[in-house]
Amino acid sequence: MLALYNLFIFFYGLGIRLAALFGNQKAKQWIEGRRSIFSKTESALSNLKPQTSNLKLIWFHCSSLGEFEQGRPVIEKLKIKNEKLKIVLTFFSPSGYEVRKNYAGADLVCYLPMDSRKNAGRFVELINPSAAYFVKYEYWYHYFNTLRERNIPLYMVSAIFRDDHIFFKWYGGFFRNILKCVTWFFVQNENSLQKLNSIGFTNATVTGDTRFDRVAEIAAHPKGFPLVEKFCMGHNVIVAGSTWIDDDKLIYDLQFM
Repeated sequence: MLALYNLFIFFYGLGIRLAALFGNQKAKQWIEGRRSIFSKTESALSNLKPQTSNLKLIWFHCSSLGEFEQGRPVIEKLKIKNEKLKIVLTFFSPSGYEVRKNYAGADLVCYLPMDSRKNAGRFVELINPSAAYFVKYEYWYHYFNTLRERNIPLYMVSAIFRDDHIFFKWYGGFFRNILKCVTWFFVQNENSLQKLNSIGFTNATVTGDTRFDRVAEIAAHPKGFPLVEKFCMGHNVIVAGSTWIDDDKLIYDLQFM
């Protein structure tokens, strides 16, 4: 199964490169952002790390922008608790990196190199984190295995599990083994906890969706947008993004309330 996984990773990267050749802008950003990733990261870290052996560096990884918003409250709470803490933030997708590459809460923001044994070993050795936090869905075999081999704690933030996930299928043994690398799961709901328990994982706690913390923080410190206010002209307006079909149905019903 590992051979098939590695083959999938290879063809995934190949597909991105082909898409870039045919003018896909997001694919081009994906390729360009990873160009010379190790030398750029090493250079950035050389300016970041003080001449001390007790530097505490935490690695956060988010797939894209939505996952970042879930990880952000955790990053900022950790920074408040220890202002000397260094944060390395990685993204898989350009839609996350391009928007948050200048995020002030992280000391270094970069792309995650593709998941291979060589890349994972080199990247983890380079940043040498005290702990790693992966947000919601990201389960990369080589990165997880490398962290376990180096005894680096790995935490899943706002993790969510559903019945249709491959971890719970009869053929999902390889992917269940990836979960064994996780030190602790902080899951969004009781169903996720029960799903993990059903396959033998008890290292989990229900902590809810950290996006609610982020939304509450934004609501507590509202900003004025004159152009939007002019557009609304005193009317009640609902703005929604990244919604699911069930969300759309609820939003549609609101206009008749």
